[in-house]
Amino acid sequence: MPKLMRLERANNNEVLCGCLVSALISKHEDAATVQVVNKLFDEDIGFLYSDDIEKEYAAVLNRPKFNFSKENINYLLGSIRKYGILINPKASGTILPDMNDLPFYELVLEKKDDHAYLVTGNIKHFPKEPFIVSPKELLKILDNEQHD
Repeated sequence: MPKLMRLERANNNEVLCGCLVSALISKHEDAATVQVVNKLFDEDIGFLYSDDIEKEYAAVLNRPKFNFSKENINYLLGSIRKYGILINPKASGTILPDMNDLPFYELVLEKKDDHAYLVTGNIKHFPKEPFIVSPKELLKILDNEQHD
């Protein structure tokens, strides 16, 4: 998923968004996944990624069932590289129910002390941790911070 340039943001939160594809295929503009991705593009929150996650996004976005244009895929991946924060996480030795989720988990472990969250619709695939949240939970966290 995400690369090099740190953005000036309204808050210090950075997210690793496992819900990007869900937002892109959503038919509901008010869906929590869409709202989270909008906050990424509005630079309200930063986007974390690693080389492995970027490759995973490229593979998923290019699946024929999604029918995304090459132009849109290239734009999205280019935006991730340009505005995201590239992290090279250390191996954690963690075993997850779906080992394809390990790069996401290891990345958030690397940045969890820096107000980073893993935003996912598959919470059950990860250990119960306060930095692993659903899109709705992240929106509540951000809303609470604005009112503090």
